[in-house]
Amino acid sequence: MLTIIAAAGENNALGKENDLVWHLPDDFKRFKELTSGHHIIMGRKTFESFPKPLPKRTHVVITRKDNYKKEGIVVVHSLERAVEFSNDDPQAFIIGGGEIYNLGMELADRIELTRVHGTFEADTFFPEIDETKWKLVSEKFHEQDEKHDYAFTYLTYERR
Repeated sequence: MLTIIAAAGENNALGKENDLVWHLPDDFKRFKELTSGHHIIMGRKTFESFPKPLPKRTHVVITRKDNYKKEGIVVVHSLERAVEFSNDDPQAFIIGGGEIYNLGMELADRIELTRVHGTFEADTFFPEIDETKWKLVSEKFHEQDEKHDYAFTYLTYERR
């Protein structure tokens, strides 16, 4: 199973200047619960946005840079190679960024999307979900509250 996991605004905004444009602790907690113990596939810029590698996950980083090396990660040069490397994991995740999500839409089996209820200024966007290819199978709404500046909905899509 290959799953895309992302949080995106109503306008599909993902982030700006290699950072998120909101802080949603419950979404971070869900991301950790879903991805811990699994391969997480990402682009180099997404990896470099982390202060350090995320614990209890195998980081598979896609880059065009030939000599890119960082401790504790696997470096590959294509999404296909990243997926191939992750074949032993029954549940690998594509975690971004925008270019990797675009490529992953053709390969993924599931999308776990946190739809943040707001419109945001961004320089990176999540691709449109083609409802002829994807079926919404689950949704759970989360109110805005003292810890969350925005309401959001967890949406799960499966390939038709």
